[in-house]
Amino acid sequence: MVKRDTRSAPAARPRPSNPSQREAIDSRRLPLYAAGEIDVPFAVMGSAEVIPRDTFWEEHSHPTHELLWNQRGASSATVGTRVWTITPTVGLWLPAGTRHSGWTPAGTWHRAAQFGVHAVPSVSDRPVAMEVTPLLRLLLDRLDADGLASGERSRTEAMVFDLLSPAEHELLLHLPESPLLAPIVAAVREDPADATTLAVWAARLGVSSRTITRAFRSETGLGFSRWLATARVQHAVAMLARGDEIDEVAACVGYHSASAFGVAFRRITGLSPGRFRAQ
Repeated sequence: MVKRDTRSAPAARPRPSNPSQREAIDSRRLPLYAAGEIDVPFAVMGSAEVIPRDTFWEEHSHPTHELLWNQRGASSATVGTRVWTITPTVGLWLPAGTRHSGWTPAGTWHRAAQFGVHAVPSVSDRPVAMEVTPLLRLLLDRLDADGLASGERSRTEAMVFDLLSPAEHELLLHLPESPLLAPIVAAVREDPADATTLAVWAARLGVSSRTITRAFRSETGLGFSRWLATARVQHAVAMLARGDEIDEVAACVGYHSASAFGVAFRRITGLSPGRFRAQ
C-alpha cells in the first residue's frame, strides 16, 4: 500500500527492530484491478492468515471493496501519502479499485473481507478507518464457517452491512512529500524518539520555524508537534500490540515518562495505552 520512492518507502516498509531479521522480509505481489473488473459470485468472502515473517505487500488493488483488520497484532496500509495503522479494533475500509500497499509484521493474525460491488455500496468513496466491534468480528467469522445455509448467510450478511461504521478515531499519518520536509520525515520514521526540536531543524534546513510549521500544516493539516506525536503513536501501537511494556514503549518513542506518553497516546487514539493493549 505505498509508492516505492525515498519518501514513502519508510512508511510502507518499516525496518525490523532486530537487524538479524532484515534479510527475512517477504515481498508479495498482487494484481491491479479496477472496481468491479471481475464479477465475483459472493457478497462477502473472508480470509485469515498468521503471517510467518515480516511481509511487505506491493502496491495492488482489488475489484471488490475490502475491509482489513487483525485478529492479533498491528499492521499498516498506505494509500499515496497516507498511512493507516490497523489493529484488532480499528480496521480499514478500502473502496474497490483503490491502489494500496501494506506492511504486516511477523506474528500478526491478518484478517480481510472482500465485499462484492454488486452486493453492497461502498461505505465510503475513499479509504476510511472502520470500527471493528466484537459483534462484527463474530458475524464475519460466521460467514467463514462451513455449511451455512443460504438464508442464514443472507441474514448474517445483512447484519454485517448494518454494522459497518467509520471509527471515531483513526490511526492515520499523512506523509509530507516536499523536499523541505523530507529530512524530518526520514529521521522520525527511522527513529521515533528523535528529539531534534523545531528550532534545530529550522537551523539545519536554513529556514524559519514558521516556514516548517506552515509546510506541515499545508501538507498534513497538522503542525509539527502534532504530526510528530501521531508518528510516535503509530509506532507505539505496533509495539503495544506485540506485548511490549508501556514504560519501554514510552522511552522508545521519545517520551521521558509513561504519564506524558499516556497523554499523547490518548489524544491521538481516544484510549489510554493500557486500555488499548487490553482490547
